[in-house]
Order: sequence, then C-alpha cells, then structure tokens
Amino acid sequence: MTIENPTTRLAGSEHEKGVLLIVAATLAWSASGVYSRLLTTDVWTAIAWRSLFGGLFLLIPCLFLEGGISRRQWRSVFHPSGLAMIACQTFSQGCFIGALYMTTVANVTMIYATTPFIAALFGWLILKERVARRTLIAGAVSLFGVGVIVASSIGGGTGWGDLLALGMTASFALVIIIPRIDPGVPSLPPTVVSAFLTLVIFAPFGSVGSLDLHNWIVLAAFGATNFSLALVLFLAGAKRMPPAEAALIGTMEIVLTPFWVWLLFSEQPPVATYFGGAIIIGAVFWHTAVDFNRGRRSYAG
Repeated sequence: MTIENPTTRLAGSEHEKGVLLIVAATLAWSASGVYSRLLTTDVWTAIAWRSLFGGLFLLIPCLFLEGGISRRQWRSVFHPSGLAMIACQTFSQGCFIGALYMTTVANVTMIYATTPFIAALFGWLILKERVARRTLIAGAVSLFGVGVIVASSIGGGTGWGDLLALGMTASFALVIIIPRIDPGVPSLPPTVVSAFLTLVIFAPFGSVGSLDLHNWIVLAAFGATNFSLALVLFLAGAKRMPPAEAALIGTMEIVLTPFWVWLLFSEQPPVATYFGGAIIIGAVFWHTAVDFNRGRRSYAG
C-alpha cells in the first residue's frame, strides 16, 4: 500500500498552478501584436492611452501585492533607483508601441527576445557580475540574429521600427538590472507612475478625437491584459516554480506573438526575419533549457 505525502501533493498542486499562471501570462503578452493591428489611431494616441489604461488597471493589484500600497513604498519611487525605473519603463513603453507601428510584429518579438542577454551584459558592465560562458555564447549568437534582421530592414522602410525595438529591449534590460543595484526599490509603483507619465508626455502629440468606440475598447483591453494582467499573472506564477522553468515557458511568447498576427492578419515578415529569428529562438531556447536542466538537478539534489 502506498501512502501519499500531503505535503508533496500540496507542492505539486502549487507547481501546477504556477504553470497555468505563467502560460496565461504568456498568452496575454503574446496578444500585443493583435492589439496593435486592430488599432486604427495614430501611434502617439496609442502610446498615451494604452499606458493610461495599463496604469489604471495595475492600481488594483498594487493594493494586494508587494505588501500593498504604503507611504514608504511610494516615497521609494522618488529615490534615484525608483526614478531610473520610471525613466526606463516610460522610454520602453513608447518604443514598444512605436516599434509595433513601424515594423513587423515578428521583428519586434525576435529583437525583444534578446533581453536576457542584454541584461547580462549590463550586469557585467554596471555590477561587475560574472557572466556564464553559455550566456556569452547564446548572447553573441542571438545578437548576430538581430544583426541579420536589422540589416535587411535598412532601406526597406522598417529600419526605424527595428531601432525602436532595440531601444525598448535595452531599456527593459535596465529595468531588470536596477532592482539588483537597489533591492529596496519596488517593482509595481514605478510601473504605475511610468504609465501615467507616458500619458502626460505623449498625449499632447496625439488626437483624442480620432478615438472611436472600437479604438477605446482595443486600448482598454490592450492596457488591461497585455500591460497589467500579464504582469500580475507572471509574478504570481513565478513564485510557485523555479525561475528557469518560468523563463522556459515564457519563451512561447517569441513564437506565439507573430503567429497570432500571421493567423489573423496574414502579416508576412521579411525572409531575413525567418533566418534571424531562427537563430535567436535557437539561442534563447538552448540557454533557457540548459538553465532549466541545471535547476532541476539542483532541486532534485
């Protein structure tokens, strides 16, 4: 007769919840391309009002996560590290929507997939952190893939969009690094402040009059799911599993984001994107799979 350990069963249940939460977060993030193609307004208006809805919806989980909203938390937002987080996230949000408007969704997604390696580079430059050999190899290979994509865009009308995607990727990599410089800086309050700051900066260049009911609904859904819900789901899921496993599941976004746009809008990326994207996906998957296998071995031990 086999006696099942209740503790093991509970741990398994928590892990399964974590997997479902990370998958849901990845699906929400992968809808960004669909939202951008559904919008019919100008890019300035899209950046401003998507950010507003994202910030408003993120205020709700702020009440319950990271200890809730406290005066100490919000004061920390205006410390140097908090201000740096706000600046990087504001810049990243603007570049993200701008890139989706000016280049293919596949290009944006593939370039953004190099974020972990750029973050590792910043960690080495700023924090003098040791970078594993596999990270150096995967980073070099993935950056070569980015070079293939960007080189094909020169003169093809999407070069500025690819550069914006690189700007978004680099600024978000800094968002990953800043909490390691100052572990006391909270993650959610700066995100909310950056969302409202993005509205203030970009709204004057947009046109509220161009927003009909269709665009209002798309922008609200864009902000609620892709900006707010996805982040909350990922944070909740990541607490229930090893980081490498959460990252491995999250790599689905690289494939799903351009797939939805191809399926619904028949958007075909340039041929070079297939080659560069295959190089990037291979490097990311190999690096994440190695981390995952090492994490499993250490967890089993």
